[in-house]
Amino acid sequence: MAEDLVARLGHLTLGSRLKRLGERLQSETSRFIRAEGADIPASWFPVLASLDRAPASVGELAEQLGVAQPGVTRTVTSLADLGLVTVAADGDDRRRRTVALTAAGAALVERARRDLWPRIDAAVAEACGGLEGSLLEQVAGLERRLDDRPLDRRAAELATTAEHAAPVAPATPGAEGVS
Repeated sequence: MAEDLVARLGHLTLGSRLKRLGERLQSETSRFIRAEGADIPASWFPVLASLDRAPASVGELAEQLGVAQPGVTRTVTSLADLGLVTVAADGDDRRRRTVALTAAGAALVERARRDLWPRIDAAVAEACGGLEGSLLEQVAGLERRLDDRPLDRRAAELATTAEHAAPVAPATPGAEGVS
């Protein structure tokens, strides 16, 4: 097996290692989502979840999610192409574009909240549970656990139960969820 140089360099390459781990989690989550019949990347769900709370501009979405605006613009364009969101000029400021869920987008978010997100949340919690040591040791432990049993397999093996909270709050005021 080839040496993992990024891991060997420790703190020096922590950013690269965390990015690699994040990309792996996204990929494995996307594989699970596709297997469950929702053929969109996992990375699009934060945008959908944010819009489930309220329509927003691309700039507001980028700020809420802590990501770059060009990435949000690409995601919104793809979501609009699939009919999951609409993009319309704001009535007060024609330069501002407001993004909102369509009925199909809202239905997808509801399905994800009910059937997908709780299982993904539980699978990640299971993979991370009980890790000890320094941050580097915990990252290594999580990588080993994912090597042994990828996230998509963990999520697929979990039954949807009420005890697993969805990772975002529902749009309905007073409904259960974690923000």
